[in-house]
Parts: sequence; structure tokens; C-alpha cells
Amino acid sequence: MVLLRNLTNNLGYVVLLAFWLSRLSIFKKIMLKEKFLLREKLILAIIFGAFGILGTYIGTEIQGAIANTRLIGVMAGGILAGPFVGIAAGVIAGLHRLTMPIGSLTAVPCALATIGAGLAASLIYHKSTRKNKWLYGLVGGFVMETFEMLLILLISKPFPAALAIVKSIYLPMSMTNGIGISILILIIQNLFDEKENIAARQAKTAMDIANQTLPYFRDITPESIEKICQIIQAAIQADAVSITDHSTVLAHVGLGADHHMSGSPLGTGASRKVIDTGEILFLNKKSQIQCDHEDCPLKSAVLVPIFEGDQVTGTLKIYYGKEGMISESTAQLAIGLSQIISTQLEISKIHKLEELATQSEIKALQSQINPHFLFNALNTITAFTRAEPEKARQLIVDLSTYLRYNIECTDRLVSISREIQQVKAYVDIERARFGDKLNVEYIIDDTLELSIPSLIIQPLVENAVRHGIMKGSGRGRILLKIQRAGEGMAKITVEDDGVGIDPVIVEHIANGTLPNHHIGLSNVQNRLRLIYGTGLSIERLENGTRISFEVPSLSKGVVA
Repeated sequence: MVLLRNLTNNLGYVVLLAFWLSRLSIFKKIMLKEKFLLREKLILAIIFGAFGILGTYIGTEIQGAIANTRLIGVMAGGILAGPFVGIAAGVIAGLHRLTMPIGSLTAVPCALATIGAGLAASLIYHKSTRKNKWLYGLVGGFVMETFEMLLILLISKPFPAALAIVKSIYLPMSMTNGIGISILILIIQNLFDEKENIAARQAKTAMDIANQTLPYFRDITPESIEKICQIIQAAIQADAVSITDHSTVLAHVGLGADHHMSGSPLGTGASRKVIDTGEILFLNKKSQIQCDHEDCPLKSAVLVPIFEGDQVTGTLKIYYGKEGMISESTAQLAIGLSQIISTQLEISKIHKLEELATQSEIKALQSQINPHFLFNALNTITAFTRAEPEKARQLIVDLSTYLRYNIECTDRLVSISREIQQVKAYVDIERARFGDKLNVEYIIDDTLELSIPSLIIQPLVENAVRHGIMKGSGRGRILLKIQRAGEGMAKITVEDDGVGIDPVIVEHIANGTLPNHHIGLSNVQNRLRLIYGTGLSIERLENGTRISFEVPSLSKGVVA
């Protein structure tokens, strides 16, 4: 019992040291990385090896052995940081054990067991998940202490003395080391929980900023850019926020506004470097900002490029009036905001294209695009900008394709391939929102040559999503089929397994009295009748709705 009490006290020292270590910013910065540099691995190996050495020093001498907590640091390091750290920490603590002047009877087996613990921890690192590492650590501690006792029995002489040592220390050391490894893992893993909480708060902040700034991106002016900067500054409590293009300050609010003025040339060398290289700059000293103004109060900053496609078109700059204010979380939030701004600026350019269209085309566009769809699409893109930036970029392309097609659309005929491209852009955006809840299947006869009215299929697919799938269980399948239908004709079918269309709606479509919120169906019906003389065929299925229509096929020489 005395030995168990001593080892428990020693465990308390290790836990206290681990808690203190987990609060150090340099340790947190390393541990929260996805991958470690060699220098960082060496630092971690030394830290966890030092835990092993500490476990030896504060151990209790007993019958030519040292009852200790050496394996705690070695195994926790390997389980959390990987093979290099585990093995290196094991070698460090193991070699140190050989140099101890006391407990020489068990020095060699204990040193070998310590190195073996590093190897075992490396195996656990690959086999375990974040949720069960502590459990693997607990079991691994018991297993490796058992291995150490076997080595003592095999190597240490005389055997009776070795056996007496094992009987005395096996259970207390197994318990304290196993429990200690688990506790140390849980303490350090708390950093990851802290990181996730920060990320969640940042995501909410970014989403709030995106929602608040969205109206100001609809018409880009110096005043709207300044308002965007004010919203960002208030949301993240920065001392100053600035947005620039490639040569000019578009807006600057907060500290330094007396000389970082809207319309003035870029005033810092750091800004020019971001524009030229596309790199993100983290500046925690006033000298790094490189402002030409002698009394500039800005002392730390993060500068992030704003992209249009692959080209840097400007910067987002977040400033503070104190040095050393740019943390990892601040930098990540700035990156997310720049991606949101890049996205919204691209959407704004699409709106500029809309303004170049004729008034009749604008009216047609407004009748086709559901504003809730656009808002939801922007929110979806915003959600992907941090976790999956490449996915966000592809969704921007899809949204651009969707909107540009709507802007350019007239009642002229377009190729079926272009119409399908529009449909797929819409579907990809909706699938990003709903994930595997929405399944869209395409069965298309590639040998057909068709020219059809623009925006004739997508509204039917959108109707199937909104009024078929989402008004039902929220999960379902849509089939788009384009196939031959007799001499010189092609049949286009959109079928869903949703709630099924209301017979009253079918009657309204036939009479041309459909309510405004079904304008997509009404528009398609009217245009088909005008161009081809026949409209939509609508069937209510046992599960869902089938809508189809026929058009002439160019492959038979019929021009629609």
C-alpha cells in the first residue's frame, strides 16, 4: 500500500506538469497541427522523453529496482504524436535509465522495456482513433508493464531477487502507469476539443458576417466596402480592418484611418507582397507591417489575399494596436473571411452581368431564380470555405454557371448539352446542401441531337426537389431521362419519388391559372405550348410524380 501511495503521488506530479504544459502556447501550436515538421517531432520527443526521465527520478527504490511512472510520458507521446516521437522518447528515457546509480539490478530490462513501450505506442497510434486512444493507453500501460516484468525475470540475476521485485512492484506500477497514460492523453486531447470549439465559434462568426454583409455585395461601392469592413471589425473585435484591390485601398476602418484612406495607394510593403505572391502574411511586430507613416498605430496584422479564380485581385487586412495579437485562430478566421469575400465578389460580378442584360431579360431572370435558392447556395459555399475550400471553389463555378445561363437565357433554342450543364450545376449546389438525401440519376441518349428552349428542364428538376422531395421525407430520388420517342421526336422526363403532385395543381397548369409560387411550371408549360403546340404531361405516381414533354429531334432533320 505504501508503494501504491507513493506511485499515486508521483502520478499527481506528472499530471500537474502535463496540465501546465498543455497551457503553453508553443506546445499547443505544435500539437494542434495535422502534420509535424522534423524539428517539431524532435521537440515533442524531448518533451515526452523528459516526462519519462521525470518518472524515473521521482520513483521509489525497492530491492534493487525503481518503482516508477516512466512509461507514462513515453507511451502518451507515441500514441498522440506518432512513431518518431514514441520511439525517440523511449530511447531517451531508456538510455537515461541505464545511467541511474540505483536500481542497477533491473536497469537493462527496464531500459529495453521503455524502448519497447515507444514501439508499442507507435503501433497504437496507427490502430487507434481519437475517441479510444485513452482506452488503448490504459490497456497498453498494463501490457507493457507486464512485458517489463517478464524481462526482469528473464534478464535480472539472481532469479529469486528478480521474482521478489516483480511481486512487489507489478500491480502498483501497472495500475499507476496505465491510468497515468490515459489521464495524460485525455489532458492533451483536451487541446483538440478546445480547437474544435474555437473552430465552431469561428464558423458561426464567419456565417454571421456573411449574412450581414451579403446585401452590401449586391452593389459594390466605396460606401458598401466600408460598411463590410465595419461589420467585420465589430464581429471579430479587431482594431482595424481594410480591404484593397491590387493597387488601392478600397476601405479602411479603425486605427490608422487618418492615413490608410479609401482611394489611396497601398501604403505597406506587406500588402504589395501579398498581391504579388498570393501568400498569407502573419505579422506580429510593428516593423513587419512596413507602413510609411511614422506614427502608424498598427502593430500586428494578418494579411490574406482575395482571389478571383486563380488571380489575386485584392487583400483583406485585419490589424491590432498591440504586437503579438495574431494567433492561429485569428489567422484561420481571416482566411475563412477572405474566402467568403472572394465568393461574394464573384457573385457580385455575376450581378453586374445581369445589369448589362435588357430589362425584359432581367424580368425573365427574376421569374426563374428563387432568391431563397441563391441565399442557401451562398450559405452552403460559406460553410465549405473553411473545411473544404476546393469544394467551395467548385460550387462557385456551379453557381456562376447557373446564374450566367439564367442571365443569358432568352427564348432562343439552345443545345441539349448546354441545358443539361445548367441542370447539373443546379443539382450539384443542391446536393452540397442536402448530401446523400438527394439522389439524381441521368439517363440520356447521347446520340440525340436536340435544340430546345433554354431553361425548360431545370425548373422541372427544381420543382421535383422543392415540391416533391423536400415536402415529403426530405430524402429521395430524381430521374432525368432523355430518349427517342418515335419518328423524329425525343421525350424528356423528370420523375421523382416525393409526395406526389396535387391534382389541383395539375388542373391549374391545364387552365393557365397556376399560383405565383409555381411560376416555374407555368412558364415551362406556356412556352412549350407556344413553341410546339403541346405542353407538359403530368402523372401522379403511387410514390411521386412524373412530368414529361416531347420535342422534335434534329437528328431526323426536324428543326424545332
